[in-house]
Amino acid sequence: MSVHQLGEIVSLIFMAIALGMDAFSVSLGMGMQQIRLKRIASVGAVIGLFHIIMPFIGILLGQAISTQIGQYATLTGGLLLVGIGAQMVFSAFNHEAKRLAQPVGVGLFFFALSVSLDSFSVGLSLGLSEAKAAIALLLFGTVSMLLTWAGMILGRKMHGLLGVYSEILGGSILCGFGLNILFG
Repeated sequence: MSVHQLGEIVSLIFMAIALGMDAFSVSLGMGMQQIRLKRIASVGAVIGLFHIIMPFIGILLGQAISTQIGQYATLTGGLLLVGIGAQMVFSAFNHEAKRLAQPVGVGLFFFALSVSLDSFSVGLSLGLSEAKAAIALLLFGTVSMLLTWAGMILGRKMHGLLGVYSEILGGSILCGFGLNILFG
């Protein structure tokens, strides 16, 4: 492996970490809902899969469409995070209300979609060869899965420290990231 190839791999690792940090931060808030370890494992795997699928779709669509679709993907992701976060905050005050933002079924789909939309835009702009694209996709998926697990486990531990207020904090984190996506 040449120094140039090693440099490209290191760059892809840093890009994967940057993309996975959204998943980590959002998972930190979601983990405060006292999610079981088995569910954390499946959520991380699904988010990792979405971090492979979304940039792959972006690569397939190509550079010509990126300016038209990229803005809508960002807007949708931000709105989803604000909605999930607001629902968590409101459910903290109303203990009888059933939580809508559970990372299962359709909720897991929207959760994974919202944290992987930025990787779609990255996929649109990747000008890599197929071999490098495959490495990038595997790195994106693996790193985001590991960071999701870390965020959810850390959030789960913080719930024990913060008690009832952890759900408000978790919802606030999700809302904050959604607003940052929308206006930042």
